[in-house]
Amino acid sequence: MAALQTSTLDAMNKSQAQLIAEWSKSLENSGATRNLKDADLRQQTSEFLQLLVSGLQEGNGQNVAAPGWDAIRQFLEKLSHSRALLGQDSHQTASFIFSLKGPVFALLQNHYQDSPALLAEQLWEVSQLLDALGMHTIRTFQKSREAVIKRQQEELLELSTPVVKLWDGVLALPMIGTLDSQRTQVVMESLLQRIVDTGSEIAIIDITGVPTVDTLVAQHLLKTVTAIRLMGADCIISGVRPQIAQTIVHLGLDLQGVVTKANLADALKLALTRLGLTVGKAG
Repeated sequence: MAALQTSTLDAMNKSQAQLIAEWSKSLENSGATRNLKDADLRQQTSEFLQLLVSGLQEGNGQNVAAPGWDAIRQFLEKLSHSRALLGQDSHQTASFIFSLKGPVFALLQNHYQDSPALLAEQLWEVSQLLDALGMHTIRTFQKSREAVIKRQQEELLELSTPVVKLWDGVLALPMIGTLDSQRTQVVMESLLQRIVDTGSEIAIIDITGVPTVDTLVAQHLLKTVTAIRLMGADCIISGVRPQIAQTIVHLGLDLQGVVTKANLADALKLALTRLGLTVGKAG
């Protein structure tokens, strides 16, 4: 396998300022600089090019998984993570590497204009290396993006299951959206912990914002009700609309033993009655 010539490395090393200027312009024209500060871009392009030239001068070859490329891999992993947090896509992130091809190719074409065979060989070597680094960038970006999405999903789950204290001894959990196994687990943990923290005797689960109730959703609700009862508290399900009531009947779901109410107000009234309290108009 051919290797990069010393002449190629010398040309790239001496022309770093020119390469960075043309590279930055190419990145800007391709839209890969969105949400990036000029100072950050200058620092990143300069650092990457220095790492690239240093790695080549040390003879690390094209195997970007080799120990000699540790520094540049760490740089790309950090870069990919920062781009994922900025909301860039994989195409914009990968363009950081692939946009360097144009300036490097132009430099080598001028450097080897009298040696077409050597030019083709060196262009191929540089292209192979930048492609490998670009693919590594895409892989690390995808991992970083998946981690960001997972964290956002967890945060949304927590935000979508707020436990509200309606009265001393009465908690309410308004459900919005589809109830699945993962969300049921979050609901149980959040609600049960609040029951322990507040010593509440009654928990109201309001399903007004749940679009549909099928067998699976009903099973999740029953599991939650059972867990609440095991904690020594009572549970009331509110927000049972006519459509949901008909669906439950048609599905033959067994909700015996579960107290249901049409709306949250009726559920709160029942909860206060169970606590021996009454609410009336003043005067």
